[in-house]
Amino acid sequence: MSEIPEINELDALQTRALEELKMVSDEAALQAWRVAHLGRNAPLMQVFSRLGQLPKELRPQVGQRANQVKQALEAALEERAAALRAEALHRALESERLDVTLPGRRPEQGRLHPTTRTLRRIVRIFAEMGFQVYRSREVESDAYNFELLNMPAHHPARDLWDTFYTTIPGVLLRTHTSPGQIHVMRERAPEPVRVILPGMCYRYEQISARSEIQFNQVEVLAVGRNITFSDLKGTLNTFARRLFGEQARTRLRPSYFPFTEPSAEMDVECFVCGGKGCTVCKGSGWLEILGCGMVHPTVLQNGGYDPQVFSGFAAGMGLERITMLLHRIEDIRYFWANDVRFLNQF
Repeated sequence: MSEIPEINELDALQTRALEELKMVSDEAALQAWRVAHLGRNAPLMQVFSRLGQLPKELRPQVGQRANQVKQALEAALEERAAALRAEALHRALESERLDVTLPGRRPEQGRLHPTTRTLRRIVRIFAEMGFQVYRSREVESDAYNFELLNMPAHHPARDLWDTFYTTIPGVLLRTHTSPGQIHVMRERAPEPVRVILPGMCYRYEQISARSEIQFNQVEVLAVGRNITFSDLKGTLNTFARRLFGEQARTRLRPSYFPFTEPSAEMDVECFVCGGKGCTVCKGSGWLEILGCGMVHPTVLQNGGYDPQVFSGFAAGMGLERITMLLHRIEDIRYFWANDVRFLNQF
């Protein structure tokens, strides 16, 4: 025991405080202990406030001991707080124990729609041949959808499409992506054009395994000087072999479209029967994949190009149809059904 009363008082304070700390069992009691022994009005703090009243020769010894007691109490406080946190965590783990033997559930994994996958393949193929993607509007005027594409009013070719008209005269939902040809030509004339135009189209048709009222098309357009039918054939043959395989055989059949002249349809040899004839190709040995032709001079002129100087080719394909051929899908309605069992296959 020291001969200095103040130091004896500090020793007693430390002993008493540490004994009380051992009895603390929760955060509230710990906070109360801190206020009682380290707060502004705690006995220990009173010792600090009386240091100036002590004789000069005692101040260093008492001040040093007071600091030692304070540091000891603060260290004990931190230690007890850590112990209480550990005890609380242990209790929580005991009360919320997980059964790790329960089989886990595989998280749902999102994936791209099959038509989106096909479109990206098509875009990549044409991009490597120098084509750009051009987006055109879905709500069109009668002029762009028909008249500027060489189908004036009462033209019988209009009967090829059952059109959704709006309540605004002359405004409709586009029946094909071909109106985009006029838009892009008028924007870029007289510069050369090489674009693909993907997008949604709408027709008032009976919904069946082969037809829907809304579907995706991809338009192909190239305009420039000295473009010939050979360029059309070479471009589309390259596309077909990149999409369906290098061994794919193709053919062009004469056809009719009012906005191209001459017009043709491209078939690819049936990859189910190898051209021998089956139910998929309806015994013909061939599968239709797109329509195409040289851009009609009237359409070129409506787009802002002199048909005496410029020429071009165009093609159009149904994105759902291409996807159905690639994946042997028999019903176009699957694409719009939002059936996870179908979508998870891709």
